[in-house]
Amino acid sequence: MKKIIIVLGVSVLNICFANPKYQLGQFLFFDKVLSGNKNISCATCHHPLSGTGDGLALSVGEGGAGLGVTRHLGFGSSRVHGRVPRNAPHIFNLDPKELTTIFHDGRIEVSSKYPSGIYSPAGFDLPEGLDNLVAAQAIFPITSSDEMAGQKNENTIGKYAAEGNLKKLWKEVTNRVVAIDEYVELFKKAYPQIKNKNEINISHIGNAIAKFEEDGFRTLNSAFDQYKKGNKEALNPSEIRGMDIFYGKGKCSSCHSGNLFTDNKFHSIAMAQIGPGKGVGFNKQEDYGRELVTNDIRDRYKFRTLPLRNVAITGPWGHSGAYNTLRGIVEHHLNPKKALFSFDQSQVNLPEDKIFSKKDFTIMNAKGILTLIGRTSEINKIDLLKNEVDDLINFLHALTDRSCLDMRHLVPKRVPSKITINE
Repeated sequence: MKKIIIVLGVSVLNICFANPKYQLGQFLFFDKVLSGNKNISCATCHHPLSGTGDGLALSVGEGGAGLGVTRHLGFGSSRVHGRVPRNAPHIFNLDPKELTTIFHDGRIEVSSKYPSGIYSPAGFDLPEGLDNLVAAQAIFPITSSDEMAGQKNENTIGKYAAEGNLKKLWKEVTNRVVAIDEYVELFKKAYPQIKNKNEINISHIGNAIAKFEEDGFRTLNSAFDQYKKGNKEALNPSEIRGMDIFYGKGKCSSCHSGNLFTDNKFHSIAMAQIGPGKGVGFNKQEDYGRELVTNDIRDRYKFRTLPLRNVAITGPWGHSGAYNTLRGIVEHHLNPKKALFSFDQSQVNLPEDKIFSKKDFTIMNAKGILTLIGRTSEINKIDLLKNEVDDLINFLHALTDRSCLDMRHLVPKRVPSKITINE
């Protein structure tokens, strides 16, 4: 039986690697040519070797240097102009058949009100031909000045980003990519209907990146999955007790439900707010979360329920990356209001900076704002003994697919632009 499983596993990988659309998407995912100053890629903040994140509370975007937890704010005039306001969410199991929202505030979501079937910040200007909401999500980080575009005086893409001219921005990005002959040939292989580079558009880019993300990071064979399929030895006694708590006394499954452990909804759990925020509220450093999309005050401080698969390797946790340990975020859920007011600022994993660090905890030091955030919490105090918390955490570890322990095969050795991918 083991030999059969191994053979099947290899064949699946070979099929994946042989898919021209997947290969194209893999290159694009790691290629910094998509960014305004050609210094950051999708993989910079969503790297396979960092649990599809970057290991930092808040990502270091355009202008930074380094990878993962060693990434810093860069040098001189080209250094970052501001911290990215939210944590980089993991990209495991981006299944468009099961997910209806993407991003912490759900600004990409399934909606029948739009011809594409997708709501986005582009409204009715969202390009035609996108396969699904994963493909739509893939083309938005390049429109953010702090994430990938750069500043308006640094490059044409940054200029269009500052102006909010998404159509011209996406066209400029596409022109950059198709100026590389190898990419043109890759597009022709991935999309046989394409005959020349003038037919390539941003939707082809988004769809290819989505193909890589969907197939490359699909991980649905954890110990929990094996247990559900009938292998009762897949979980140890502690993990089984933790599972019972997850679905029972701990009330975790009331939000973390379904195959991906998310209800695709938005909730306030009185999460700590750190960093620059979203330019609203106190000192213009608060993040109102879902309200910024719906304009409904009842959605203030609500954020998307992130899927829990592989949660043990996707830290830091929380929309602001506030917690640097899995235990920390779990214990927060047991008494959110108390956790908010007793939050340990010293454990936040952020690159130190003489300018930005002064404001990182502006909201956390404003007791009046913390009171407002605490009032919105949808979670009442849950009493668990220490050994029960231990069991619950052990169960969460059992949601990790062992294939995630080695994802080196997802990293290409080079990209067609010839820009380095290892820094």
